[in-house]
Amino acid sequence: MKTFVATTVTAALLATTAFASGNGGGNPGAGFLDEWDTDTNGTVTIEEVAERRSDIFVSFDADDNGILDAEEYAFFDEARASNHEDEAGHGGEGKASVGMTLPFNDVDGNGSVTLDEFVGQSGPWMALVDRNRDGVVTVNDFGPNR
Repeated sequence: MKTFVATTVTAALLATTAFASGNGGGNPGAGFLDEWDTDTNGTVTIEEVAERRSDIFVSFDADDNGILDAEEYAFFDEARASNHEDEAGHGGEGKASVGMTLPFNDVDGNGSVTLDEFVGQSGPWMALVDRNRDGVVTVNDFGPNR
């Protein structure tokens, strides 16, 4: 089960690259929405963000103790880095990636991240992604002019 979740989460991490290029078909944001819009209504809500962030956390919490320690977070960072090698030229996904980092999520500054901290940062992470500030993420938040 953990392998399936990790595969799903890796796909979600890859979807954050959709900010600039869509899903390869010139549809900016389509890949992101495919992975994060769990009810497929064309918008990603704060509830969906919290759900997906929880899934991501769980997939990298190797010992299932509710904490991403330094080793687990390093593995998470490696997975994200391999999925975002060309991020520098892509509009908003750089911001989305920042919202997955240890400094962003380690609210208490103790060097590790709990599930509560990670999911609790859903609002601030969504604020990075919701480029037009309408409270949801849609295709309107993607593309070079956003």
